[in-house]
Amino acid sequence: MTGASLMRAGRGSERGFILVTVLWILAALAAFTAVYAVYVSDTASASAVRTETLRADGLVVAAVELAALRLLSVPAQDRPISGEVRFRMGEANVSARFADEAARIDLNSAAPPVLAGLFQVLGVPEQAAKTYAASIVAWRTPARGSNSVGTGSAASAGKTSVLGDDEAAKGQGAFAHAAELARVPGLPADVVAAALPHLTVYAGRREVNPELAGPVVRAALAKAGQGMDDIDNATFANTGESSGAAKAGDDKAGGDGTAIAGASGLTTVAGDTARVTVRVAFDNGRKQGAEAVILLRDFGIDPYRVLLWRDLSWRELADLDAAPAARRKTTGGRP
Repeated sequence: MTGASLMRAGRGSERGFILVTVLWILAALAAFTAVYAVYVSDTASASAVRTETLRADGLVVAAVELAALRLLSVPAQDRPISGEVRFRMGEANVSARFADEAARIDLNSAAPPVLAGLFQVLGVPEQAAKTYAASIVAWRTPARGSNSVGTGSAASAGKTSVLGDDEAAKGQGAFAHAAELARVPGLPADVVAAALPHLTVYAGRREVNPELAGPVVRAALAKAGQGMDDIDNATFANTGESSGAAKAGDDKAGGDGTAIAGASGLTTVAGDTARVTVRVAFDNGRKQGAEAVILLRDFGIDPYRVLLWRDLSWRELADLDAAPAARRKTTGGRP
């Protein structure tokens, strides 16, 4: 092989090496560009989601404010027990449904028969249901030796005969949250989970509004014997029908179904607390919601206070979407 041939062969190998190196560099640049594009896309998507979440949070707050305004815009005695506020802002439809908190059983105020009735409706045997109710009363009553007077002392005396002196001394006072029911000794976790959707600690009264109560709560009132004739009359008042007692001339519901008199444990008058359920639906299909319990009193600067605030899960939002329109009590906020 001559020297010229060797030089040509060396130059060819060098060119091949350079070509391979350039191809590797181009491949690396392409991979880097692809990774960077994915990063930019993900960052933009995350930023859009954060922006939309902030917008949704603002819309939820605005909806609660409007619901509170609707309730506070009329005298307390004329306050609606339920209603709905709807508006559209930007690229979202917003609805806020509010209802008096007396739709639920107050864990701190309800009579033991009502609590026992709730447990029975949930499938607990009668004797066990009464025991659970007595345990709740024992828990919510301040322990002996505290400065409680009046009804607390009476409840203390009553619970001793049911649970004994040891249990009677374990009173913890009022429940701060319905979820604290899980701390009451002897109550199974599955029973607590089933009862929580029907309980509250914010109503502040022992009466339940049968017009707003769900089927489980109404059945619990029936088990407790809490004026079922009145409940039946309230049910049929708006449809022009009446129960057997009403046909006999004993109905206690007014013709408009807004007043029930003489029924133990029942009320149709709006209280100071309301539960507001907000749903925000964006045009792109994304949904967000929240639930708040507000106390409607004059606090000086603030006309109301938020007692409870929680975000709704996707399942709860789906349930809201699936709820038939006929089941939604909407008065437009008018008395």
